[in-house]
This record gives sequence, structure tokens and C-alpha cells, in this order.
Amino acid sequence: MRCPFCGAQDTKVIDSRLAGEGDQIRRRRECTVCKERFTTYETAELNLPWVVKQDGSRVHFDGRKLRAGMDRALEKRAVSADQVDAAINHITRKLMAGGEREINSLAIGELVMEELKQLDQVAYVRFASVYRKFEDVNAFREEIERLEQQPSPETRRRQMDLLPDEEKKS
Repeated sequence: MRCPFCGAQDTKVIDSRLAGEGDQIRRRRECTVCKERFTTYETAELNLPWVVKQDGSRVHFDGRKLRAGMDRALEKRAVSADQVDAAINHITRKLMAGGEREINSLAIGELVMEELKQLDQVAYVRFASVYRKFEDVNAFREEIERLEQQPSPETRRRQMDLLPDEEKKS
């Protein structure tokens, strides 16, 4: 790993630990030349499906675009970076678990909306308004009425789980 401070090629790992939900390794490194320390993250290279856009073109799945869209919807909302990371990991796992070689961009948008609905209802409505191309106030009103029929993300988080985590995943 090249030192980002002086460009030297020789660095040493001084600490390693799991990060995220256990699917990353966080490494603290030190440059042997300038003695500066920095952090790197190691993740598995995954074979994610190609994304088929609405115009028919195909592009590689880009997690940065996914994060940018979610960040825009979550701007100035009380949602932590860890919660966003977890949501992105859920979406990525669902894409891999599907085993598809290609996935429609609309399907990814639906996955994002599912996660945003769990995180923050305002962010969900923001994203849905662009994604579903709300044309007037009535479209907003209808979506908000649908949301009011469901428990809020805060209520869901406060509710006691009836099943242990292992049984939920089955």
C-alpha cells in the first residue's frame, strides 16, 4: 500500500479489526519512511449484477451512486452514517442473493425506497417524489397517507422483537 502522504511504497500494518457488519477489515498502517499513520478498508470484490437503465443501456453497479442518492434524500435528517452503511449493505446483499446477472434500475430504486422507509419517512418521501416522478401535491398527499397507515421507523425500532435474529433470517 502506497503512503498517501509521501508516496513511499513500504507501509506496515499496525492494527487490523473487523469493520461494518463484519464484511470489511479496517487496517491502521504506518509509513516506514515518513512515519505517518492512515487507515485503509479491505472488502471482498463482489460480482454484482449489471444495471439496466431505463434507456436500455447497461452499466456496472456503482455503490457510490447508490450512496449519493441516499445521502441526497437523507440530507439534514437525523440518520447516522452507520445506519446508511447498513442500508447499503442490505441492498448489496439482496442484489447478490438474487443471483441475477442483470437488474433493472427500477428494481434498485424499489430496494432503496424499502430501506429509506425503515430509516426515515421524510427521506423516503423525498426519494419517492423524484423516483416516482410526483407531478402534483396530491401524489405527495397519497404517499404520506400510505405512510401514516404504517408504524414509524422510531416505533418499529422501539418494539420488542418476537423472534431472535437467527430465526428472522430464515
